[in-house]
Order: sequence, then structure tokens, then C-alpha cells
Amino acid sequence: MPPLARRLTRRLALTLFVLWGAATFAFAGMRLVPGDPARVIAGGVQANATPQVLDAIRDEYGLREPVVVQYARFLGRLLRADLGGSYQLGRPVSRVIGEQIGATLALAAGAAALGFGLAVTLATLTAGRPRLRALSRAVEFCSISTPNFWIGILLLAAFSFHLGWFPVIGDDGPAALVLPCAALALPIAGVLAQVTREGLERALDQPFALTARARGATEHRIRVRHALRHAALPVLTLSGWVLGELLAGTVVVETVFARQGLGHVVVAAVRGRDFPVVTGVVVLSALVFSLISIAVDLLYGLADPRIGAAA
Repeated sequence: MPPLARRLTRRLALTLFVLWGAATFAFAGMRLVPGDPARVIAGGVQANATPQVLDAIRDEYGLREPVVVQYARFLGRLLRADLGGSYQLGRPVSRVIGEQIGATLALAAGAAALGFGLAVTLATLTAGRPRLRALSRAVEFCSISTPNFWIGILLLAAFSFHLGWFPVIGDDGPAALVLPCAALALPIAGVLAQVTREGLERALDQPFALTARARGATEHRIRVRHALRHAALPVLTLSGWVLGELLAGTVVVETVFARQGLGHVVVAAVRGRDFPVVTGVVVLSALVFSLISIAVDLLYGLADPRIGAAA
């Protein structure tokens, strides 16, 4: 097989394994939570469901069957792309997720673009310049060590309450995305800027940079046109971490800014022990993570052809 096809085959096989592991972990976690799933489906303790109603629910959802049988049926539904129905909302989980995923994707994509943009800009401007580098590192350390929710509160206090530039809560219009995206992007940008700057400083000492200077290339051209590509590999390696930060951060940021999205759905599902919704979001997160990993693997070959040739 060609190297690219062989690499894709391995990655797809690994993706199937990751999805199986995520689904198994979610199934086991939900089954280990104390309490009666039938009572949760019936509306919780406050619903005061009769024993007859609880027995009917157990029969309908197969809760009397052995755990192994329940697990096998659960995997069978996943193979058919059937995530089941929400206990609380009484609707298919796929529809519940589909209604909210757009807002979360917009927030995550905006935060990723802002984070990578800030990181590349800071690294390009400060690499090899000691004074600017020291100042940039101080700012990056502050952004990395500050939690998302506290950054969000500070941004709200400064730009919403004091200056009135952006709306306080809600998700109406592009202006409502600015502060949530910034709250998610700043910690990510701090880490990426440090990694990118180190890669740039190493690249600027390589022979190709010295040759470009000897030919009269400007410093800006050397940094942007040549050195930045060599510094891209460590940044690509961190893409999986960036995705994890975005997925975890959206839960907090959507709560702080009162935005709709998967974070809001997950919080409500965990509180209400809505097992199918939690499982659906976990499996979806694993799928997105795997697809991003495949994309990063392909980008490695574009950033450094030697990797693609050796695969």
C-alpha cells in the first residue's frame, strides 16, 4: 500500500478502537453511578412513581437484563448510529445534540482561530528578541495560570459592565461570541505561543535562515515564509491538547456567559442523570478527537515531507 493509504488505514483502525473505548467507559461510568435508572426515567425521586410504573420502565428499557446483554445491545445501537432517547426530554439524543452543536462549534472554532492567531503573532514578533520575549512570557504565564471562568468574569466586568462594548449574556449575533471566544482562547494562546517561539528560535539559527539572510531576505520574510513552517510541527502535536481544552472549556464558558450549546446540555444531563445524553456527547467528543488526530497526521506530511516519505 502507498504510505498515505497505509497511514490512513492505521489511523482509522485506531479511531474505531478509541470510539469503542469511549463508549465502554461511558456505559460503565453510568452504570456505576448509585441510584435506580428506572426512577430517573420516571422523573426522579420527586415524581413519586409507583412500583408498577417502575417495573414497566425496567421492562421497556431492558433494565432487568444482565449487564452484558445491556452492553451488547448498547454497542449494537451505536453501530446503527442510534444513540437512544433522552430520559429527561423524551427525544432522540441525536436530535438533542444536533440542536445545540452548532453554537458549540461556532464557539470552539472562533476560540481556536483566535488562539492560534494570537500565538503565531506573539511568537513571530518576539522570537529572538530578549526584551519582547520576557514581556510576552509574563503575559503568557498569566493567561495559562488563570482559569477560563475567571478570565470570562474579568472580560465581562471590563468590556460588558464597564465599557458596554459587548452583550453580557446570550448568543445573539457575532458580538456575543467575542468575549466567550477570548475566554477560551487566551490560555490556549499562551501555551502555543511559547512552543511556537521556541521552534522559531531554533529555526532562525538553522543554515537555511543564514543563507536567506545572505541573499538579502528581510527578517520578516525569513520568519513568516521559512522559519514558521519549521516551527509548525510542535504546534500540530499540541492540536489534540487544544481540542481537549476547548471541549472542557466550553462547558464552563457557556455557563458563565449563559450561552446555549453542548456544555449546557452536558451539565443538565449530568445533574439529571440522563445517561443516553451523556453517553452521546462522550462518543461524539471521541469521534471529533479522532478525526482531528487524522487531520493532524496528514498535515504532518505537508509540513515536513520527510515524515510522509518515512511512513
